Parts: sequence; structure tokens; C-alpha cells
Amino acid sequence: MAGDKIKEKTAEEKKISRRAFVVGSGTVLAGGAIIGATAAAAQGTAQQQKAAYPPSTKYLVYDSRYCAGCLTCMLSCSLVHEGATSLSLSRIQVHRAFLSKYPSDLQQNVCRQCPVPLCVDRCPTGACHINTANGNVRMIDEAKCVGCQVCLNSCPHRPHRIIWDPAKKKATKCDMCLNTPYYNKKGGVDGAQACVEFCPNGSLKIVDEMPEQADLRGGSDRGYDRNLRPPAKPKPAGGDAKPKTDGNSARVTPDNNPNAKPDAKTPPAKKAPGGN
Repeated sequence: MAGDKIKEKTAEEKKISRRAFVVGSGTVLAGGAIIGATAAAAQGTAQQQKAAYPPSTKYLVYDSRYCAGCLTCMLSCSLVHEGATSLSLSRIQVHRAFLSKYPSDLQQNVCRQCPVPLCVDRCPTGACHINTANGNVRMIDEAKCVGCQVCLNSCPHRPHRIIWDPAKKKATKCDMCLNTPYYNKKGGVDGAQACVEFCPNGSLKIVDEMPEQADLRGGSDRGYDRNLRPPAKPKPAGGDAKPKTDGNSARVTPDNNPNAKPDAKTPPAKKAPGGN
């Protein structure tokens, strides 16, 4: 009798185990379906967001080969926006990579005006917004910023392109010099940009076409690193003809320079017999 009860109990446990297995398997399958549906919904949401956000009409690009690391762009940016020269408050950042070789030893980090701006999408107060009156540039309204730093953490680029002001406890970013109270020129997409104007080497430029975005997670901005070499000057008419020069601009040679010393390899010319 006792042996029969033990056998019945063991059989019942096996049934429960099988039943639990079936239920568990169904739960896993259902969970996978939910995850798949969530991923599809997230992808659809990203596509909707991409279609919902109008692209910026202007983009700041640079040429790393021309950058000398003088930081003039950073100083001018903070000066026209904040009225003080502060590298930490500049909306454009230049960093030196000591272990890299030219031209990667100097890295320019500019706001990319992302087609799907996560800073705008995740800002809880609407401080990060798209300014349609300023060419759809992604900007930050300082009056609406509460200092939550969600935009800093949402920026997918490293270093993040949002600048934190520790004194004001607010976030800032590139606005194409629209709000520049200390600039003597009109800024914005239809005006001038201080970093572009004051760069001594011409390594910064504003363009209309959206740069390549394929390096979103690649840790580089190769789409924004452009060849800004000016076009070659046309050759003068006449081909190889030498340009005309006046007497004052003629090249000084040992023959017409009274202070020139004789070349050791070339002996001085001998005077003709009977000469003075």
C-alpha cells in the first residue's frame, strides 16, 4: 500500500513538471513575441520621429588638416555668447589627441544638428527644441532649461555636444550664433558665425547639405571633416611666361647685389688687360 502511494505521488510530480514545462515554454514564446513587437514598435517610432523632425538647413563642418589648434574658434564662441573668453563654455570644442598622428591629433567637436535629435526628443521641458525661424537649427531655450542634464546624457556622440554651464546650472549648445549679444554682426543661419569668421586658417565652414551620418556610433565625425582647400588659382595667360616685374621688385642675385660675397665654388671674374 505504502509503495503504491509513493508511485502515485511520483507520477503526479512528473505530470506537474511536464505541465510546468509546457506553461514555461509558452511564457518564453509569449515573451519573445512581446520583445519582438516592442522592437518593431521602437523601430517604427524611430522612423516616425525621423519623418517628424525637419532637417536643419545649415551645418558646421571643418577641415582637420587646416586646424592649428590655436583655439581661436573656442574663445570667439564664448566671447560673443557669454561676454567672456572661456574654453569650457565654448559651443565648439577642440581637443588634442597626443597619441594620434596628423591630422587626427587635433579633433574638432561640433554640434552635428542631428536628423533625429535625441536632445530634443527627450527634453522634459521643451527647452531643447527646433527653431523653425532659424533654419530648423536644434537649440536650447535657457529660460525653459531646468538643469536636469537629460540632453547631455542623451547625446549619442562622445564627447557630448551639449555644453554645461556650472554657474547658471543650465545647458547650452550651438545656435549658429543666433543669440549673441556681444557680437557686432547679425548671426543665425542667414548671418555670420564667429568661429568661422575668426578662424585664421579657414578650417571652418557653413554648408547647406547634410553631412554623412553613417558614423553615428563610430566615435568619429568623418562626415563633418571636409576638404576645405580653396580652388587653385588660374594660371596667367601665356602659359609659362614669367610675370613682369619692375626694377624695385626684381629678384636680388649675386650679379646685381653689391653686398654679395663671391661664391667659393665660382672664382671671381678676371679683369680684362688694360682695364681700370
